Amino acid sequence: MISYLLNKFKRKPQDNVFRVPAGWQVYAVGDIHGRADLLKKLHSLILEKSKAAPKKKKLVVYLGDYLDRGAHVRETIDELLSDPLPGFRYKHLMGNHEQFLLKFLDDPSIIRIWKDLGGDATLMSYGVDVSGTAFFDGQDEEIRRQLLNSMPRGHIEFIKNLEPFFRFGDYLFIHAGIRPGKALEDQKPEDIHWIRDDFLSSKQDHGVRIIHGHTITERVEEFPNRIGIDTGAFFTGVLSCAVLEDDQASIIHT
Repeated sequence: MISYLLNKFKRKPQDNVFRVPAGWQVYAVGDIHGRADLLKKLHSLILEKSKAAPKKKKLVVYLGDYLDRGAHVRETIDELLSDPLPGFRYKHLMGNHEQFLLKFLDDPSIIRIWKDLGGDATLMSYGVDVSGTAFFDGQDEEIRRQLLNSMPRGHIEFIKNLEPFFRFGDYLFIHAGIRPGKALEDQKPEDIHWIRDDFLSSKQDHGVRIIHGHTITERVEEFPNRIGIDTGAFFTGVLSCAVLEDDQASIIHT
């Protein structure tokens, strides 16, 4: 499917206009980090905006980082699984925080690193007791067991099945970015989920315009080759969303 999209919507290098396929309205949602309240508010804003184009097909792409830092991780995943935008199609991408949760389930000894990334918020959201010295007294296996017992199976499957990226029209949706100069099929997971400086500083034409999160900025950043939409929702209260329609791009936020 990805290779089909790459071939069908290849942009001409001399064309500086970026488009989504005709007849579509596309929404891209930035890093949520357990702010279920903001996600619900944004879903309401998306539904309201979509009413202006009743005949168009609707797609929402979530760029990852649903977990950690914010207090309501469980409610965030519940919201994403609840078909919150009736009639829309969904794409859910993996962020570095979801990747790290999966690493923890394979190797609980990394729990201290996960805590520094905000993983304690995820554990507490699922009712796992991490009070006192739990992170430092060899209880990593026990915490893993508690999490697996309290986390709904549907939530675990949701995280395991997240996609690394999504190409649609002249846009590539991805969590962190890409390694400039490398083909999409040659990108490494650590770059897709974690890259910052080399990608953010690049003025290279990637052949697509990249919509990404991962790196927090005070406001949405728009450049010819990328749009960054992580506005630090977990502490700013601002969850941002790029809206793409034909050759136009706009922003809505909480």
